[in-house]
Amino acid sequence: MKRLAAALLLLLLPAAANPPTDDFRHGLSHWRIEAEARSRVTVQDGVMDIDAPKGISVWWTGELTGPVAIEYEVMAVSAGGPNDAVSDVNAFWMATDPAAPDGSPLSNPRSGAFGRYDTLKTYYVGIGGNRNTTTRMRRYVGEPGNRPLLPEHDRSDPAALLVANRWTAVRVAAEGGRITVDYDGKRLFTMNDATPYARGWFALRTTKSHLRIRNFRIVPLGTGH
Repeated sequence: MKRLAAALLLLLLPAAANPPTDDFRHGLSHWRIEAEARSRVTVQDGVMDIDAPKGISVWWTGELTGPVAIEYEVMAVSAGGPNDAVSDVNAFWMATDPAAPDGSPLSNPRSGAFGRYDTLKTYYVGIGGNRNTTTRMRRYVGEPGNRPLLPEHDRSDPAALLVANRWTAVRVAAEGGRITVDYDGKRLFTMNDATPYARGWFALRTTKSHLRIRNFRIVPLGTGH
């Protein structure tokens, strides 16, 4: 019964406090799900499984304060399932909602549709987006329809795209004005931000895809990084 309760499709109860890691063996109490359509999000044997036919954001309920890195391993599943598209290993980090009194995106829940997140101030990466043809990093400025994209933050080379059914390390970080994305142990992007987002929330994000996540951890970084 406990495992069944942990596998509820849309778990909306926030946690009172968040540890620095999640081994995915104790349910989804540290996560909040926003799904555009009925989706399956489960945890079992140390793995979070996200199987979604449309847009979905899975928010870590604890606020992050920089300098900080968020690290995890991800697999884009291709096993014949209806959503096994090998696409969109995405994330928001250091996200705040200017319309929320406390700045938290969780205070103003969204439908899971991608365009609804334009009003956040956040960093975003989409690895293997557009059906695994693009990988992009953006700095959202909180304006509907405005997702600024610099040419150097738009890649389509094979090293920046997904490989099906392989566990791969992801690391996103906010270290003062230095914002970075690492994938498979290599640097994908570096952004030098003159007015960096120093606090906020993190979300796993995908759309019409089937992902697995393990070894999630929040890593505070020293000022020397």
